[in-house]
Amino acid sequence: MKTKLFIFLFALSSTFMVAQKKLADKFFENYAYVKATELYEEAVKKGDSSEHVLTRLGDCYYNNSRSKEAALWYGKAVNKYNKINPEYIFRYIQSLRSIGNYVEADKWLVKFKEIQSGDSRVKDFDANNLEMYEELASTEDVVVEIENLPFNSEFSDFGGYTANGNLYFASSRHKDLKKNYGWNDEPFLDLYVLSVTDSLGKKNFGEPDFIKSSKINTAYHEATLAITNDGQTMYFTRDNVTKRNKLDYDRKGTSHLKLYKASLKDGQWESIVELPFNDTYFSNGHPTLSPDNTKLYFVSDREGGFGQTDIYVVDILEDGKYSTPKNLGPRVNTAGREMFPFVAKDSTFYFSSDGYLNLGLLDIYKSNILKDENAQPENLGAPYNSGYDDFAYFMDDSTKTGYFSSNRPGGKGSDDIYRFNAEPCAQRIEGIARDLKTNELLANVEVKLINSNGKIIATVMTTETGAFKFDADCDKDYTVLGSKKDYKDDMKKVATNFENGKVNNADLYLTPLIDNDQIVINPIFFDFDKWNIRTDAEYELEHIVDVMREHPEMVIKIESHTDSRGSDNYNMKLSDRRAKSTRDYILSRGIAKERIESAIGYGETQLLNKCSNGVKCSSEEHQLNRRSYFYILKK
Repeated sequence: MKTKLFIFLFALSSTFMVAQKKLADKFFENYAYVKATELYEEAVKKGDSSEHVLTRLGDCYYNNSRSKEAALWYGKAVNKYNKINPEYIFRYIQSLRSIGNYVEADKWLVKFKEIQSGDSRVKDFDANNLEMYEELASTEDVVVEIENLPFNSEFSDFGGYTANGNLYFASSRHKDLKKNYGWNDEPFLDLYVLSVTDSLGKKNFGEPDFIKSSKINTAYHEATLAITNDGQTMYFTRDNVTKRNKLDYDRKGTSHLKLYKASLKDGQWESIVELPFNDTYFSNGHPTLSPDNTKLYFVSDREGGFGQTDIYVVDILEDGKYSTPKNLGPRVNTAGREMFPFVAKDSTFYFSSDGYLNLGLLDIYKSNILKDENAQPENLGAPYNSGYDDFAYFMDDSTKTGYFSSNRPGGKGSDDIYRFNAEPCAQRIEGIARDLKTNELLANVEVKLINSNGKIIATVMTTETGAFKFDADCDKDYTVLGSKKDYKDDMKKVATNFENGKVNNADLYLTPLIDNDQIVINPIFFDFDKWNIRTDAEYELEHIVDVMREHPEMVIKIESHTDSRGSDNYNMKLSDRRAKSTRDYILSRGIAKERIESAIGYGETQLLNKCSNGVKCSSEEHQLNRRSYFYILKK
């Protein structure tokens, strides 16, 4: 008998802890971190030290910028669970450093590096460079618009380049005309072009089509191009093909990339010429021109370089010839891959590389190497770079707009082209807080601005006129949350766009919890024929708990009512059980029992409408009669 009783009590305790977690989760999801913290900590006291509870406690404090407490709970989680998500170790390290515990932080840096996986947000992380990673990955102080372009396809699209009002790019989308490339089972690449117009600061893109030439695109790869300032000459990359447009191979059976030049004649790219420094034993590709068109930069894996692929330059001579290719040297090239060079009008040199400490795979870099031979490259960081391949950067200096390519998650294909706008862009979020019932302006409402990760990034109090405002970044998702004692929170979602200086309205309407002699909450629902308190009912009853904590002298009484369905006697008993279950929940949250004078059920004796026994009514009409009241007897 004792064993059965123990099993029953254990099961009851487990059920309670599950319910406690569900309630805490509901508050957490609504950014009510203080209430969620209280409930999670109660769950811990009752024996629930699961990974979910411990890490959620860490998150509650982390999102409120309370590093000491965040470190405490993250520390409990990471020390107890060996296979914990690396994200929590990363946040633990951040919290430890925030409170100055560098010894413990450095110890966990080693652990963090050991368990990194491809699915983590941090890729190719160097444990000795946490600060550098944080700086590169952070977008908090970066105001850059990023947009996945509408013409991207399910296949590879990359290398956006503009000239004369057109955008050129490479794509493998033309699957009907070409066989697939063996490496990725996608069609071979072609060069495409589309028109670009600007209307009120917004880019409008035409339909992509083959580049205007009968000779540029072959049955194999064509990609990445550069066009001279006069628009008459194009340099582009192509597979090594024979005169019969068949792939040509070296002795090892490898077909390399080559650079070609084409001239514009009557609107068509014709007179295609192979550049003289190509070879069948190595590749040349990804051309770009200097601002004055006297130099051609490109990528090659020829012998004598520093790594897998290096960036080279040749002089374009007046007689149409070229100088001997020159390696740009160790200030740019590494033992890894340097690719996709681009030279801006101010001679800033951009390229992609996986040979430096970065966010993962190819990252985009900029360098003043063309103006200072000792200049060191600078990683552009997020949002240009991610944990994936980020490459083919192109920018118009005059507008600070441009394009880059990436295979980061969330795109439409294996590689996508992204537009960016680096002009400063900022907006404002402002509003007025009011009483929902009376429309009265509410002063001293605590209003929080929460980012898309759930972190509270700013908190203000409303003025005497109920006003509040926040500075906000463009192209971000925010939540505005207003809180005031004796009121229900109100929340507004705000999505900023790319319009510089726009003011976003986020008026808040807080619902009063005290109305004359009652505490008013949303209806408490019970399962059919049940009187146990569900999670959604607990969520509402927490408002009663909050009000009674705020007013320690307050005494209430509880009334519960049913509709007329069922016998009179049964409804009387059912409503009384529900009233007492409601009372017991409030008492379980630390409210003294003498503060609830009574909890009584009245069954169907006090209906609010015509729906008595035998009267046909709708579900909504019956619902009106199923209610609970919380009368204030002493304030």
